[in-house]
Amino acid sequence: MSILLGIVLAVVSPASRPAPAPTTAPVGWKLVWADEFDRDGTPDASIWSFEKGYIRNREAQFYTDRAENCRVEDGCLVIEARKESIPILGKDDEQTTYTSASIEARGKHAFTYGRVEVRAKLPERRGTWPAIWTLGEGIGRLGWPECGEIDIMENVGFEPDKLHGSIHTKAYNHVIHTEKTKVITVAKMAEEFHVYAMEWTQQKIDLFVDGRKYFTFENEHKTDAQWPFVRAQYLKLNLAIGGMWGGQKGIDDSIFPQKYFVDYVCVYRQQ
Repeated sequence: MSILLGIVLAVVSPASRPAPAPTTAPVGWKLVWADEFDRDGTPDASIWSFEKGYIRNREAQFYTDRAENCRVEDGCLVIEARKESIPILGKDDEQTTYTSASIEARGKHAFTYGRVEVRAKLPERRGTWPAIWTLGEGIGRLGWPECGEIDIMENVGFEPDKLHGSIHTKAYNHVIHTEKTKVITVAKMAEEFHVYAMEWTQQKIDLFVDGRKYFTFENEHKTDAQWPFVRAQYLKLNLAIGGMWGGQKGIDDSIFPQKYFVDYVCVYRQQ
């Protein structure tokens, strides 16, 4: 059995399988917390909470906390989107067609300034919309977009090789067509793991993929409308189906189930 295992591992690309979280922090940064998803079962409740229901963006999926939609197995967080009919909130007469999961560190691990690294392998095909992003802890009091949003990684399945990074504030957001964003081509995001990262300081927010910086949003030193990023943000990981953006080209019902793999999450503070 061990010989066979060795043969299998030898032919699998390192980019295609989980890797240990970095043991050495990037220069100038100190590790605050990490989740290596090394314990099978439900995601660590001391870090993550589940969103439930139909939440935003006219998305087609119903978010659940079921193991079928979100679990830790084989060294990864797995967020799985499924096409199925289940009762909504226990109401037998109301059914949903798509299910998925969204987890967040709200109220548990918020941070002001810092570096986030997430190693992930994305789902693919038309209708999927995975994301790694942050929202301001003040969303309940301030609302969106006043609370600020940092989209570290977004991808829509009808453009499988396009990585989107964006910033949303009161002055700069997609509703008024002023969001600050950058789109680059990254090959094989659904076939290999890539490291998506964000560095947030008092002066700017930088976004990276595999160590390459591709977007910078600078503090204009004006008002909260331009730069609300003086207050804490919290991390979110989700896989949406359809919606205002992910569903622009429709949903391919032949693709399900679709899995979004997250190998590790690391959050650092600047030294």
